[in-house]
Amino acid sequence: MSYDSFKIETDADGIVTMTIDLPGKSMNVWDQNLIADFEKFVDEFLGNDDMKGLVITSGKESGFLAGADLTMLGAMPEDATPQQMFEANYGLQQALRKLETGGQPAKLLQKGQAHAKPVAAAVNGLALGGGMELALAAHYRVASDAKGVQFGQPEVQVGLIPGAGGTQRTMRLAGVQNAMQICTQGKPMKADAAKAMGIVDEIAPHAEIVAKAKEWVKANPKAVARWDAKGFKIPGGAGAMDPRVVPIFAGSSAMAQGQTNHNYPAVERILSSIYEGSIVPIDVGLRIESKYFVQCLMEPQAKNMIRTLFVNKGAAEKGAARPEGVEKQKIKTLGVLGAGMMGAGIAYVSAKVGMKVVLLDRDMESAEKGKGYSVKLNEKGISRGKLSKEKSDAMLDLITPTDNVEDLKDVDLIIEAVFEDPAVKKDITERVEAVIRKDVIFASNTSTIPIGNLAKNFTRREDFIGIHFFSPVDKMPLVEIITPEGCGDKALATALDYVQAIKKTPIVVSDTRGFYCNSVVVPYLNEAALMVKEGINPALIDNCAVHMGMPVGPLALMDETSQELGWRIAQSTMKEMGDDYQPNGVEDLLKLFVEDLGRKGKKVGKGFYEYPEGGKKHLWQGMSEHFPLADDQPTADEVKERLLYVQLVAAANMYAQDVVHDPQSADLGAIFGWGFAPWTGGPMSHIDTIGLEEFVRTAERLAQKHGSKFSPPAKFRDMAEKNQKLYAA
Repeated sequence: MSYDSFKIETDADGIVTMTIDLPGKSMNVWDQNLIADFEKFVDEFLGNDDMKGLVITSGKESGFLAGADLTMLGAMPEDATPQQMFEANYGLQQALRKLETGGQPAKLLQKGQAHAKPVAAAVNGLALGGGMELALAAHYRVASDAKGVQFGQPEVQVGLIPGAGGTQRTMRLAGVQNAMQICTQGKPMKADAAKAMGIVDEIAPHAEIVAKAKEWVKANPKAVARWDAKGFKIPGGAGAMDPRVVPIFAGSSAMAQGQTNHNYPAVERILSSIYEGSIVPIDVGLRIESKYFVQCLMEPQAKNMIRTLFVNKGAAEKGAARPEGVEKQKIKTLGVLGAGMMGAGIAYVSAKVGMKVVLLDRDMESAEKGKGYSVKLNEKGISRGKLSKEKSDAMLDLITPTDNVEDLKDVDLIIEAVFEDPAVKKDITERVEAVIRKDVIFASNTSTIPIGNLAKNFTRREDFIGIHFFSPVDKMPLVEIITPEGCGDKALATALDYVQAIKKTPIVVSDTRGFYCNSVVVPYLNEAALMVKEGINPALIDNCAVHMGMPVGPLALMDETSQELGWRIAQSTMKEMGDDYQPNGVEDLLKLFVEDLGRKGKKVGKGFYEYPEGGKKHLWQGMSEHFPLADDQPTADEVKERLLYVQLVAAANMYAQDVVHDPQSADLGAIFGWGFAPWTGGPMSHIDTIGLEEFVRTAERLAQKHGSKFSPPAKFRDMAEKNQKLYAA
């Protein structure tokens, strides 16, 4: 029998080698074709006496198998019943278990009256999620000593639990505590760490793993999984009454919820699956795991997270917004104008992927300082063993600091990141255009000034675009690409090709002051500052945001981005807009912090928080002298609602105004741009989950109490009346 998803070869000893190699895919994943082929093969293998044993490996250089095809999971029919979803998932569980037991009853295996044909996994790369679960279902695991080999159960990162035996077999190999950490944290581990836990049996040279696996299969013709052998005990103890693990079970839920703030039901279900599974035989444990898996899959959270964090993110990074008919643009040499924090970061991420970078600033000292940013990051990488001195030197050689505009004459793309002042930007734009080639795209990294205003300084309007990074550039994954009026397809294609080359996630947005992300972040930060002015406890404000799922509180975020930058942007906006400027109510607070108190943010060691050297940050005790605490404090739920809805309404306004063109981009921009609570799938996904009618009703109630910034746009009112969804299909 032949199979589309893998090749089958049988040697003279009757040992079968299954080489998984999904056609047309860069990485092996459990998709519907592989699952169907695998189930058929298991029946063939067990029924064919000429097949004595099995080695499972991969034909992909990218790795062994990277889990389930999340597009398959995300496309489950809306009307699917829990029973249908359980049966769909449990089919793979049964196939793996049948292979593991040789189709024999577990009782006979335990009594030594039956055995299975030996199965070994030769793991040559990433074995994540369902890939690790496939390896765990083998009787023996040989891992390559190659650098890229990793094991892990990352399902929790998209709101799921392992669904093909991950909780049950990991626990039975590595113990309760290790299984909890592996499955609830979702972090990958290297082969040597997996071997230390008992998950991997042997590490061998890369070219020898299949041979080593065959050796084991040949030497063990009668295989039994450890948990099917008589007298098996879970390492380190298990069960409800075992004194060795009772403290682990007792404290695990509190610790996990302390880290996730009750926002991820999958974490609790992983712990329940491990706890319950440790008390019962593995066949019952596998059904328990499938039950909890289906519960996650039936809820909006997993669907939202899969759609945004996997499906839509992948589409954006592959160029979903790229205009057709434009030749792929290769950026060999990048020109960066301004060697400050943003320019230095742009130089670093570009040189890191092999681009040459000409880093320009007003003098050599400033330009060299900008290159020094890359030097420091590389030194940190070397000290942690993540980067060799040779690779660091080669990368740094790609960055050429200069104060001479003429050195930009041969670049393929310009990114301007100079001081946030229209006059400064006009001067450098005109000087640079005079020396660069006539086919070079010019991009600005301004954070608030409309790109169309800056494009007036460039004669080729069709070749001017915005490429907006977030700080720090080396860590933040999102890039906003802003298309002003008159922007051409080549400029957009070049920007997207560049962002793809530096391995960031792009969204394409229209040109407006603040673009998409800052148009939502600024109202969110301002609302927190207004709360401070109202006398709401700053600790309550930031703690509520963190409990809501934000990475840091808004006051801490203001310190990170600096009050000085906020005040500078406010002043620039007031100057440019003149009489059209609408005060937001926090101008006086920013002026007080920056000009009167010198509390410019974390960079100077003081803002809303104090940052003592060698100590932990803490809220500034003197804040109450300027903004006394109110006697009546709101509840935590009231603060959370206000902080959440100011973001939801601002994001809704940007979508309604077509600044951000689709719900997908709005959700990606929110999560990867300013850290909007990932468990929601993004603001548009969360509005769908709430329901547009409830969203509009709540927003209008908040608008009556806190002002028009909470008023939902007319487009959303209309959609609510028609019972529509943002993600209609």
